[in-house]
Amino acid sequence: MRGYFGIGVEGINKPFNVGNLFRSAHAFDASFVFTVAATYKRSEGTLADTSDTLANLPFYTFPSVDQLLLPKGCALVGVELMDDAVELPSFTHPRCAAYIMGAEKSSLSPALVARCDHIIKIPTKFCLNVGIAGVVVMYDRVLNMRRFPDRPVMPGGPPLPERFRTAPPLAEVALADRDGDED
Repeated sequence: MRGYFGIGVEGINKPFNVGNLFRSAHAFDASFVFTVAATYKRSEGTLADTSDTLANLPFYTFPSVDQLLLPKGCALVGVELMDDAVELPSFTHPRCAAYIMGAEKSSLSPALVARCDHIIKIPTKFCLNVGIAGVVVMYDRVLNMRRFPDRPVMPGGPPLPERFRTAPPLAEVALADRDGDED
């Protein structure tokens, strides 16, 4: 897959939620993780992050929204339940993106929303846990960015590739057609 993505949180203070999010980011092959204006204690977050993400990926901590720095060409995508946000199933993910989520009991700050290139929302009745919301967004990115076979029309897995299908018995079909012509 071309491009990259990172995922982070703003204003969060629950280390287990951050650890869970970062562990999932590591599993989905994120390029980096970050926090903005957060009170995240790495030593506590590692209790939920059994993959030790911060030993394997770059981790950036930004004291404020003004100090948030992203690579050139990296789109900032806010994840927030806002009326004018694009619903996730209708969103085409940028090739290079950083996804940002808000704290557990609040929303993204107005300053951060203003910095975002896109705002998306997961079509749910109410907010999800930040770790779960992150997984939903990252899974959607995988589906959107990678080339998977089309889903079959009927329930089940993807159709077998052509090389595994049995060729139709054309000689028998021709014979049956000939027999039908004699009537």
